[in-house]
Amino acid sequence: MRSATDVLELELGAILKSSNDNIVITDGNGMVLRASPNCLSIYGKEVSYLIGKSVYQLEKENIFSPSVTAKVLKEKKEVQIMQRTPTGRVVMATGVPVFDKQNNIIRVISFSHDLTELERLKEDYEKLRMQMEHYQIEMEELKHENIIIQSKVMQRIWKLVHRVAKSDATVLFLGESGVGKNVFARALHQNSPRRNQPFIEVNCSAIPESLFESEMFGYEKGSFTGAQKTGKPGLIELADKGTLFLDEIGELPLSMQAKLLKVLQEKKVTRVGGIKERTIDFRLIASTNQNLEEMMKQGKFRQDLFYRLHVIPIYVPALRERKEDIFMLAQYFLEKFNQKYHMDKYFHPAIVDHLVDYDWPGNVRELENMMERLVITSETKAIYPEYLPFSIQKHPQSTRSNQWLEKEKEPATLKEAIEQVERQWLLRAAKQCKTTYEMADYLGISQPTVVRKLKKYGINSKVD
Repeated sequence: MRSATDVLELELGAILKSSNDNIVITDGNGMVLRASPNCLSIYGKEVSYLIGKSVYQLEKENIFSPSVTAKVLKEKKEVQIMQRTPTGRVVMATGVPVFDKQNNIIRVISFSHDLTELERLKEDYEKLRMQMEHYQIEMEELKHENIIIQSKVMQRIWKLVHRVAKSDATVLFLGESGVGKNVFARALHQNSPRRNQPFIEVNCSAIPESLFESEMFGYEKGSFTGAQKTGKPGLIELADKGTLFLDEIGELPLSMQAKLLKVLQEKKVTRVGGIKERTIDFRLIASTNQNLEEMMKQGKFRQDLFYRLHVIPIYVPALRERKEDIFMLAQYFLEKFNQKYHMDKYFHPAIVDHLVDYDWPGNVRELENMMERLVITSETKAIYPEYLPFSIQKHPQSTRSNQWLEKEKEPATLKEAIEQVERQWLLRAAKQCKTTYEMADYLGISQPTVVRKLKKYGINSKVD
């Protein structure tokens, strides 16, 4: 009959052999006592080589680079680090101290999870991104679900979204609030093989932490007071066969991050109050306006979840970083709200520079809201600069009064209206471009036409 010690030895050996992670156990001085057989494939050394050696010696030999156990012994707490092994693998190592009654460390157990495939996906993406930088993109105006794609940077993003939509890889949209990350997420879903399946959008900042688990994972009947008698499927479950979009994932409660990670790894959910696991097939898209890497350093965001999300990061630039899109967006929203409120407002040519020169801290959302306000509140069909909010006007209103209404009368004919707009665009091009050839490219006309029109309107372009 086996002793309790023999049974424990057998159980421990079975755990070490069957674990997908590499496990290393040391004593309180950092001497290796046990290790998983798979350490050969990860660290390039047999178990027999590691046992009996100090983690400090193995660190000097670059086998543990760096040693998570050494950090645990120094800091006397759980530590998580990234390692690059002699076999060329990238692993995330977690070290956990074991204390005795006198609060002395007697064992350190470390778990090393292989992230090599995720790193390769990131490298493949970087190669793809660099290749796309060299593509010559034709200037054209594309409209899709409130996205105006005039600038080259947005054209590159749009092409990348279309390319990655064909895969099931996790995409993380980064950028300030109001830049349209949720619109890109919807576009990615609409261009994916899952387009005819559900698109479930979850605003992580809008669900109270106390309700987050039941909302995300669902619950069985009678699992808590106030629960529906029939139970309720969670948002993850509703995304089956489709796309789950976690907006503002930086606001995800830390307590929920571990549970979400488990779902991402296993693609299974268990409702609150239940025991049955449900297999869910979904594609994950996330977005945030926060610096997740900084949050990770502060302990506010799990490192393992970060690497699960950070497969294909796509940065959506702020509106001030793509000024070519501003006027096109403004025109788009003008048409949208003209239709909504049965108006026929139009921009006075002098308004263009005011819109383009403003930084738009609220990005596309701020521009859209302002355009709705202008369509409703402007007194004339022409929207003059003086109708803009004071912060957007280029000059103090006190010195301007009704100058635009006095000096720039509404055009009497279509020809005069066209000439006013044409002159304003030429002035903009002359201000931003160094040569008439650049002006021609900017305006989408030939260089001789630019020269002829500059002479027509008496504009000194100060360019050759």
